Amino acid sequence: MSIVAKNPVLSRLLETHLPDLCAQEELSAETIRAGIEQGRMVLLGNPAHAGLQPVLIGQPARVKVNANIGTSPLRNRADEELRKLAAALDAGADAIMDLSIAGDLKSIRQAILAACPKPLGTVPLYAVARRSIEAGKDPAGTSPDELPERLFEEIERQAEQGVDFMTVHCGITERAAAWADEQEGRVMGIVSRGGSILARWMRTHKRENPLLTEYGRILEIGRKHNVTLSLGDALRPGAGADAGDAAQWDEVIMLGRLVRVGREAGVQCMVEGPGHVPLQEVEGQIRGIKSACLGAPLYVLGPLVIDSCPGHDHIAGAIGGALAVRAGTDFLCYLTPAEHLTLPDEADVRAGVMASRIAAQAGETALGRVAALRRERDMSEARKRLDWQAMQAAAIDPKAFCAKRAEHAHEEVCAMCGEFCAVKMLRT
Repeated sequence: MSIVAKNPVLSRLLETHLPDLCAQEELSAETIRAGIEQGRMVLLGNPAHAGLQPVLIGQPARVKVNANIGTSPLRNRADEELRKLAAALDAGADAIMDLSIAGDLKSIRQAILAACPKPLGTVPLYAVARRSIEAGKDPAGTSPDELPERLFEEIERQAEQGVDFMTVHCGITERAAAWADEQEGRVMGIVSRGGSILARWMRTHKRENPLLTEYGRILEIGRKHNVTLSLGDALRPGAGADAGDAAQWDEVIMLGRLVRVGREAGVQCMVEGPGHVPLQEVEGQIRGIKSACLGAPLYVLGPLVIDSCPGHDHIAGAIGGALAVRAGTDFLCYLTPAEHLTLPDEADVRAGVMASRIAAQAGETALGRVAALRRERDMSEARKRLDWQAMQAAAIDPKAFCAKRAEHAHEEVCAMCGEFCAVKMLRT
């Protein structure tokens, strides 16, 4: 049986939205249905998320872009996160993740869900860890009996609230976490927040990852609510020098096994990817992960092709993202100018979304995708005609287009060339 046949909630969602999806993606119903049934595509959509516009992830559907928002202990204002949500949606983000780790996480999540018509993702482990910290306890000190129960209660609670996809770090094993220790040759060790919490817990208790050993319980919740599992890359490389080491690939191989089990249970799964990866290794990493994970949709952070550009990491990520899309990545998680430095503001959010959208367009153009090629052709032909309205319509960022042209918008030519305009000069 296919994933759809085993998941009645997904089946209803697909049949309801299939005509719109076909129009949006310029794909046949057969292509979309087969992709979802085989697990090469996922349809993000929890029926409890009121006002949701479900989103299809998985090539040859359009490559989608996710924007991360959320509070931190140093900047914790729910109203600011709602403004960042609005900025992300206005910039064209296809999905949002609430990564809040401070404040009333349930209320913040509920406010974001109510204001967000696109799929919302979370990391339930954060809420569990936050409660321990508020009680003055080390999350790693939670007993082996208590942690699994808290985790599954939180996953169920968020699913009931309407969360559409969840990062669950099921693939990090006790062995691989030890391999990723700095003493084993990694420059950056573990840079995933969820991964570090679980690694510390496993080291403290000498126990295996409960999200792995009790994976079946997560699948039950996922199928019941059509929550897509975003299988987290807890051991992603946090430095280019760490890309492709044993710890990373141990987790990737485990994630492939979990994808297979998830499909058999009728649960949609996508896989999270790196991370920091040198330019020459990006395509090999993406193809290797896609192969090991049975073609499941790949959700990639960047990847950042260099480590040395704080303040401009969205550019490094866009370069890697374009290569990653060409190699098979399906879903780009944005990076902003604030990455590695601070919590992003509204301007950072907009810049990050645009950088990832540009990466997606570059990658899809290289793949010869019809919609991407059409946008490029429309822009070129509009420039030939000096048709500024058509150029604005073809632009990925029409607002930036208008802002840059505003001072000379009354001119037929641009302010760079003026009467020296090459296009106008050769008109007959």
